[in-house]
Amino acid sequence: MSIQEILKLLGGVALLIYGIKNMGDALQDLAGDNLRRLISSLTRTPIEGVAVGALVTVIIQSSSATTVIVVSFVHVGLMSLAQGFSVIMGANMGTTITAQLIAFNIQKYAIVAAVVGAFLSVAGRTRRHKQLGSGLVGFALLFVGMAMMQDAMSFLRGRTDLFLLVNDHPLAGLLVGAAVTMLVQASSATVGLTMVMASQGLLSLPSAVAIIMGDNIGTTITAVLASLGGNRSAKQAAAAHVMFNVFGAVIMMFFLGPFSDLVRLTSPDVARQIANAHSLFNVLNTLIFLPFIKPYTKLIKRLIPDRDTGVQIDRDARYLDRNLIEVSPAAGVNAVRQEMVRLGWIAHGMLQDCRKVLIGGELKMIPETLLIEKTINELTHDIVGYATELGQKRLSADLSLLLNSCISGVGDIERIGDHAENLIEMVQLITEKKRSFSNKALVECEEMFGLVTQALEKSLRALESEDIALAQEAMALEPKIDQMEHLLRARHIERLNTGKCHPVAGVVFIDILSNLERVGDHAHNVAYIVRDIERIHKKERSKKQ
Repeated sequence: MSIQEILKLLGGVALLIYGIKNMGDALQDLAGDNLRRLISSLTRTPIEGVAVGALVTVIIQSSSATTVIVVSFVHVGLMSLAQGFSVIMGANMGTTITAQLIAFNIQKYAIVAAVVGAFLSVAGRTRRHKQLGSGLVGFALLFVGMAMMQDAMSFLRGRTDLFLLVNDHPLAGLLVGAAVTMLVQASSATVGLTMVMASQGLLSLPSAVAIIMGDNIGTTITAVLASLGGNRSAKQAAAAHVMFNVFGAVIMMFFLGPFSDLVRLTSPDVARQIANAHSLFNVLNTLIFLPFIKPYTKLIKRLIPDRDTGVQIDRDARYLDRNLIEVSPAAGVNAVRQEMVRLGWIAHGMLQDCRKVLIGGELKMIPETLLIEKTINELTHDIVGYATELGQKRLSADLSLLLNSCISGVGDIERIGDHAENLIEMVQLITEKKRSFSNKALVECEEMFGLVTQALEKSLRALESEDIALAQEAMALEPKIDQMEHLLRARHIERLNTGKCHPVAGVVFIDILSNLERVGDHAHNVAYIVRDIERIHKKERSKKQ
């Protein structure tokens, strides 16, 4: 094999991998916010999990990327191990679509897809046209890469003696498939290469099927690497993926002959037979494991027991997994939203503590409450840094809008923490001056606190569930908060004028009202993010009509 032929083979593999990635990126962009919502939806049943895993993998054209997302979600507690495993099974099924595409002998049409795609990418008037063009170019590169590999390996036609080890010993094929996939980090490339060799007559069908079995084992390395920096829940998810693929491959190796005979019946074309073997194996493996998800995940937890709760302390970001930035920016944007909601609940808790300090007189809570404000500042810094890095990736217009809205919302929540800190400092001031509020003033404070915390709670719940009706309820409270602030301010000024309140306490009371009113403004801004999300949803719905 000459250097030129080796380079041509490597070039073909590279084009195949690049085409898959390019097509996946374009599909992610076209899916836009729909993909974020699909990934973020926690699956209620195993069948739903399998469906979501398959669909996400078809969209992003990478089962490895889907499993990294699952490992990340299990790590942060967004998915249980059972939910994550069901998605992983779906990902194994979804990745077989690429092999089915490759098996279509449509190289002659690839040039048409490339020309149309290049034209749309360069001359397209809208972002969606350019995304579609990029996807078509990626689709064309799949077949260009396959053609290059076939040409590079054509000189081996008839030299089956070079592949005697693999043909005579299927276990060797299993190991080769696993090793090659671990090396190139793309299972579809291994499948494509196997198709080429089988089409050239270099591999028997059972040997090719054995390589495909090894390919399924090799693709698990990505999840293992992603879990190394995670907690034990993440390692459990990775182990579930590895053992699922290993068990399935080992079981199938015992029935390699009958399985190969079954696959031969599906098509006269050897490339299509291999693609069908890939699909059939993963479907059968999923059907075998599907009824046993609970006992299987219990086994995984027994092998890798829970030694920690998987819950981070408040000072650490819980949802900002850096793996998501690379494998799925849509999931990364959703992680920012999740972390922002969590930050909001921390600020809500701080506000409740301020209420206890001010109205309940629980002064011993002051140091702990001020420490929460530092936590809010640290988390704000982490979220903004993560979002900034995420924003440098190629995001759809909808995801960019949502990301920018979340960054603004994080700023609003951070300001709520600042206002809560101001409230504590005011309590400290009036305590130092040995002054106190009248019972009437404390009752009015309680009313104001109640309305403001209600607004913030509704805003956070609306953002958590993307509920526009609840967001509108929260926004409707903002003018009521303003009216209450004006009314209570006027009453207190009247008390000051009649000497019923000490001037120092009076000034502090007015400052308290002012800070609470501003908290209401920021709660309104947080609820407004849900309006941005609803606009995105409406746009997506109008495109479907």
